Amino acid sequence: MIPRVFGVRTWAPLGVLASLAYCVPERREARAEAPRAAGPRSVDRSLLELKMVQVVFRHGARSPLKPLPREQAEWNLQLLEVPPQTRFDYTVTNLTGGPKPPSPFDSEYHKTILKGGMFAGQLTNVGMQQMFALGERLRKSYVEDTPFLSPTFNPQEVFIRSTNIYRNLESTRCLLAGLFQSQKEGPIVIHTDEASSEVLYPNYGKCWSLQERTRGRRQAASLQPGISEDLQKVKEGMGIASHDGVDFLSLLDNVAAEQVHRLPSCPALRRFAQTIEQRAVDTALYIMQKEDRESLQMAVGPFLHILESNLLNVVDPATPPGQTRKLYLYAAHDVTLMPLLIVLGIFDHKWPPFAVDLTMELYQHRESKEWFVQLYYRGEEQVPKGCPDRLCPLDKFLNTLSAYTLSPENYHALCSQARD
Repeated sequence: MIPRVFGVRTWAPLGVLASLAYCVPERREARAEAPRAAGPRSVDRSLLELKMVQVVFRHGARSPLKPLPREQAEWNLQLLEVPPQTRFDYTVTNLTGGPKPPSPFDSEYHKTILKGGMFAGQLTNVGMQQMFALGERLRKSYVEDTPFLSPTFNPQEVFIRSTNIYRNLESTRCLLAGLFQSQKEGPIVIHTDEASSEVLYPNYGKCWSLQERTRGRRQAASLQPGISEDLQKVKEGMGIASHDGVDFLSLLDNVAAEQVHRLPSCPALRRFAQTIEQRAVDTALYIMQKEDRESLQMAVGPFLHILESNLLNVVDPATPPGQTRKLYLYAAHDVTLMPLLIVLGIFDHKWPPFAVDLTMELYQHRESKEWFVQLYYRGEEQVPKGCPDRLCPLDKFLNTLSAYTLSPENYHALCSQARD
């Protein structure tokens, strides 16, 4: 979670498919009007060839972003010790290969020192081990079980992008260490963007219209029937004043961090853990309002455009050799994954946990030359909205994305427009 990502920030601004034979806008219109197929047809999976994998993942376990009024746990500096197997050198650049931009988020985190000495939002060795384990799972899938990637890191095969937040950069390091067992044939470069123009999370500072649409929703969410009563009950159990600005999002941030690190917590926080998670989900859904298509577009539309463009570049025979990668890694956040899951129709109404991944595989049929997408969340196969089966024809998958994908130009226009 990013502080106040569901509301207005109070500090400095944050910062082709050849077989379809259409350009992107025309292709989307054609897909939207295409009649539905009668039903799924059987595809011989032995004739499918894996062409590309995209993985969007949340960082590993970390310290809370903001302590509760009643301190619940001690965040000892020993939790920052780096497991030896996760060490892997890397360089961070901006999107054009220039110097790493400054990180206003990290500057803010450093202002909050938790009991025990840790900063807010710091990746712990528990989180590092989680990310290493995720890398090992990807290695089993794409190096051992299917010989798709080289067993050592090859910069010609892998593109890496992360938000410019230290826990995400370090999480990426640990994932790569697990995936390639700390072996590399070239330099590891993680690309990142200025906070003011980042699209790997809903950027309220950049998108004025999204900010306006969600203004006041976070406060109003705590007043909704059910949420309000449960919040009061939890606060009373923890001895937190009813007028204090604690909501279910901040409660979940603390309880999830404490539980994954097996740190002592107050009995009330443990007792209400399940309620806290469910009400945090309810709160987030109220703020995002999944029926508000334009808000979802502004939240993740530019990121969807990146994921879609990667797919289209692979299937386009005109794409020059060397312009695509086998694996695209994106280090994002829970507030990125939740709207993505909603858009894809696979949200399970559970908060995206630490080190969770959304993986998108692109296949081509060796004989028919058709393209298919396979989607996984938390390592389990999913059936995206609008798809007849887990193995989804690419045109149907793109049709699902098309209602939410935004090009940079359209994103700017939508974010700048005033509401009636």
